[in-house]
Amino acid sequence: MPRPRKCRMVCRLPGASEFVPLDGRKDASPIVLTVDEFEALRLIDGEDYSQEQCGEQMHIARATVQQIVDSARKKISFALVEGRPLKILGGQYRLCEGGAARCGCCRAGCGRCLRNRKSPACGIDYRYTDHTY
Repeated sequence: MPRPRKCRMVCRLPGASEFVPLDGRKDASPIVLTVDEFEALRLIDGEDYSQEQCGEQMHIARATVQQIVDSARKKISFALVEGRPLKILGGQYRLCEGGAARCGCCRAGCGRCLRNRKSPACGIDYRYTDHTY
């Protein structure tokens, strides 16, 4: 029997959850990118975290980060090449409560990044609800 999957820590949900090509196959079935795949890409490609730092942030092993990022990049590439819609939803994750001294919600690590309000240090808006699937 395989080990149960750990919930991955996610600091925030994406601002947009669906991308549709203007001149692609709009009626085609969408490619689904999970929220944890989005978060791993955000941390590694957007925030320049190493895989080890990303794993610490998401509370998963570095090897798992590599698997998640590989899967996410393949999905995004496939959606672009095939001209198919891309949706970001689902996955096994939990949203950060923002209480840790360096929760990762903002690069400054202000420790005041709480859901349902703006961080005073970086101005990022964290008014999100938990959408665990």
